Amino acid sequence: MSLKGKTLFITGASRGIGLAIALRAACDGANVAIVAKTATPDPRLPGTIQTAARAVEEAGGKALAIAGDIRFEEQVTAAVAACVERFGGIDICVNNASAISLAGTEAIEMKRYDLMQQVNARGTFVVTKSCIPHLKRAAN
Repeated sequence: MSLKGKTLFITGASRGIGLAIALRAACDGANVAIVAKTATPDPRLPGTIQTAARAVEEAGGKALAIAGDIRFEEQVTAAVAACVERFGGIDICVNNASAISLAGTEAIEMKRYDLMQQVNARGTFVVTKSCIPHLKRAAN
């Protein structure tokens, strides 16, 4: 199945697995909303929403770079609305954004634990909930 003309809403798409998914979809000619916090370069991590958008377009897709933090419902709602306005809907939602700590339980500070829960559980829920009305209308 080709993703040509399909619209993907991908969180955490400025680098890593999210970017890889975006680039694969772009090779088919998909529309990709790149949703991530990284709008300005971070010396610790490569990639921004703008560099990802350029890569998607170079690979043959159409891109929309959206800066946002999935922990905040109003930012997710605005990102979904921007995607729908630009591409006319959402066919696929990819909840890729995450926060992780590879430390052992005793070493993880509660601030880090709270961040992981807010991103991995709450953020994923907010993104899914916001995308569902558009996914229900998608042909697939």
